[in-house]
Amino acid sequence: MSQQQKEVVKGVVEWRIKVADDHDNYSSSSSLLLLPSVMVAYVWGAMVGLAMKVCKFVKKAWKMGLDDPRKFIHGLKVGVALSAVSLFYYMKPLYNGVGGNSMWAVMTVVVVFEYTAGATISKVINRICGTSLAGFLAIGVHWLASRAGEQWGPLIAGVSLFLLASAATFSRFIPIIKARFDYGCMVFILTFCLVSVSGFRVEKLLDLAQQRVSTVIIGTCLCIIVSMTICPIWAGKELHLLLTNNLDKLANSLQGSVDQYFNNNQQEGVSDEDCRKKLIGYKCVLSSKATEETMANLARWEPAHGRFNFRHPWKQYVKIGASMRTCASCLDALIACINSHNQASDHIKKKLSSISVKLGSKSAEVIREVATTMRNMRKSSKVDMLVVEMNNAAQELRDLLNNSHSNNLLVIPQKPPTTEDDQEVGPVVVELNNMMMIPVMEIIQVVTVASLLIETVSRVEDIVKTVDELSHLAKFKEPKCVKSKQPSNNIIVDNKIYPTQQQNHDDDHHEAANNNNENNNKTLQMV
Repeated sequence: MSQQQKEVVKGVVEWRIKVADDHDNYSSSSSLLLLPSVMVAYVWGAMVGLAMKVCKFVKKAWKMGLDDPRKFIHGLKVGVALSAVSLFYYMKPLYNGVGGNSMWAVMTVVVVFEYTAGATISKVINRICGTSLAGFLAIGVHWLASRAGEQWGPLIAGVSLFLLASAATFSRFIPIIKARFDYGCMVFILTFCLVSVSGFRVEKLLDLAQQRVSTVIIGTCLCIIVSMTICPIWAGKELHLLLTNNLDKLANSLQGSVDQYFNNNQQEGVSDEDCRKKLIGYKCVLSSKATEETMANLARWEPAHGRFNFRHPWKQYVKIGASMRTCASCLDALIACINSHNQASDHIKKKLSSISVKLGSKSAEVIREVATTMRNMRKSSKVDMLVVEMNNAAQELRDLLNNSHSNNLLVIPQKPPTTEDDQEVGPVVVELNNMMMIPVMEIIQVVTVASLLIETVSRVEDIVKTVDELSHLAKFKEPKCVKSKQPSNNIIVDNKIYPTQQQNHDDDHHEAANNNNENNNKTLQMV
């Protein structure tokens, strides 16, 4: 290669390198220019996403406030109580009266004020009793330690602290104390430790304990006044509404599940979502044990209010909830059997459909009538008759299952075979006298559903008994007398004859006896 050609090649290479360098410099400069815009877009997107989450949270909070305005009112009540108690710290005359411990009054309002009046009263009494008892014991221990001298004083204080704190902590595991005085035990431990430990280096311990107790009393009194005067929320009333609503949900789930299984959906214009909610309503009954027990314990602290007296039998509500859960557990097994993979044939369902739907409807009517009795706090005049009708329907279903052969429950009419193909019968089907026996696997589900439905009747009767006990303990009002122009026909239950039927039975007996006497006289005359 000549010298001239080498120079040309070298020039081309240098040009390419220069073009590449210029392109890289341009790319780096353009990326540097785009970096601020990318960061701004990222920050803007994060801010927009945060704003959308905040708006969604505000919408949910607003919807919750509209659904239950009492929660919003409760927040206002807490604000009113804190504003009132803070005056003891802001205003100098009040501050001089209670001293620097006025902050304990503010802390008392924060930890004591609860949603219901019963919970607030419970915490108030526990806090006052725990603080007072711990303060007196701490003063006594301090006096004893001061009398023992510098050598034995710390030992006495330490041993008393160990023993009392251990005993109070252990007492929190006792069921009775844990249910009603758990918060008081915790306050007792806290107050005794604060007074005894801090008072060991304080000369005027009595003044410290007095100020502490006075500030606690101020805070608790404000909590009680605000909680019971401004839109009070009673735990007893909440428990009463909870049980009545759960009874309605249980009735809807029972009737809805039976109707859906036997294809007897008669409700029109009801969406699938509403039907699904009704079917799973019984699950609220299964998961309400802790709430019912807590509300019953809190309701016992409340004074007489509304239709509830001071000695209202709140323990009976717990028994009613327990009987409802036994019924709901049976219903849960019923729904699980309905949703099993082994489905019964439509022919078997059709034979048991009418009586099963009737039994489910009667059971639901009994539960709804019991719920109405509790809601109105008035004894029902129809519940006994509804229970009789429910038992009669259960007996009809029981008789149908017991006499399955005579009722042709396990056989299907079959036409005589006309061709060779029709003469072939499967291994699980038996043909006899132009009748085809149903395979056992096809009837297991429907028989199980029917037996569980019969078992549900006894669970419903337990609910009726517990509510009847409540009506006597709480002294419900007597049922309204409804005058009827036509006398009602009585029904024989468990071979018992009621007065009207007893009279008819006696008349028939006398008539039969007279006929027998006449026949005997005629026979004697013929002889």
